[in-house]
Amino acid sequence: MTQPDPVQSRIAVPDTALLALLGSRDESLRTAEELLAADVHVRGNELTLSGEPADVAFAERVFTELITLAERGQQVGSDTVRRTVEMLGEADPAVAAVRGESPAEVLSLDIVSRRGKTIRPKTLNQKRYVDAIDAHTIVFGIGPAGTGKTYLAMAKAVQALQAKQVNRIILTRPAVEAGERLGYLPGTLYEKIDPYLRPLYDALHDMIDPESIPKLIAAGTIEVAPLAYMRGRTLNDAFIILDEAQNTTPEQMKMFLTRLGFGSKIVVTGDVTQIDLPGGNNRSGLQVVQDILFGVEDVAFPELTSSDVVRHRLVSDIVDAYARFDADQNRGQLRSAAPRTGPPQDRRSRRR
Repeated sequence: MTQPDPVQSRIAVPDTALLALLGSRDESLRTAEELLAADVHVRGNELTLSGEPADVAFAERVFTELITLAERGQQVGSDTVRRTVEMLGEADPAVAAVRGESPAEVLSLDIVSRRGKTIRPKTLNQKRYVDAIDAHTIVFGIGPAGTGKTYLAMAKAVQALQAKQVNRIILTRPAVEAGERLGYLPGTLYEKIDPYLRPLYDALHDMIDPESIPKLIAAGTIEVAPLAYMRGRTLNDAFIILDEAQNTTPEQMKMFLTRLGFGSKIVVTGDVTQIDLPGGNNRSGLQVVQDILFGVEDVAFPELTSSDVVRHRLVSDIVDAYARFDADQNRGQLRSAAPRTGPPQDRRSRRR
């Protein structure tokens, strides 16, 4: 089979987008050259792409998205280039076009901004997660550490509060390490629960002026409490986030979900590979609820994977390595538990 003849394509880059596209010291351009199979050359305001037709066509799609981002005033860094290549490599072009899931749309979707920092999804699955929060009353964001489950849920809660779609934000998580018996811990309520809810506070500080957070908590506009304190309440006009939900029991999960009141939205986040329930109890409420509520109207289960990790790139590799290890362990257990084949040996034959 003969190889197709090499082709060449030229793309004119607008003056307003050129510097943002190339990146600091041409860093973004070098990243694109590493990731793309087509050869990339820049001369003046013109990009020249050459190579096999399929490689050139893919590179054209990548640079079209990057130019669109640059024209919107965004700095196109190496991370943006990598995520654009990944998204275009994974997505079906026709489906992505219908859903509005082009990299330029995903990476320019602003949720909240504070002091020049804008929070937006960085992967296709994160965009679908954010869209699910907009479209459904109850959303379960399930995925490994570092995929932005809690952070994006917090951003959507702050956005809803600022837009006056809700009157308050309620943040909760199970205090597993304390066995939820917080009364035995020293200090005030907030001193007792602070270590367990610190990740939620950290996210809030990125989105709201830190000086205003104590006032909002004092006024009840933001409430941070352990899951045990949700029992018996009806939560109206609130954006409610349950974090680390893999550490709930099925009974706790049912209790929490039935707190939902009018005008409220619930986002539940968790990682089913990191269950820390005490006493060897690995029956997580987050695992059970997927079987119970799957298919129920107005409930969504968007999933995030290791490819959506937005921390250090090694975190994604670590998540995948542990998944492979667990899979190997499970296969080994199945092999050892399988019945042995063949006729049993006669004990008398071994006494010779």
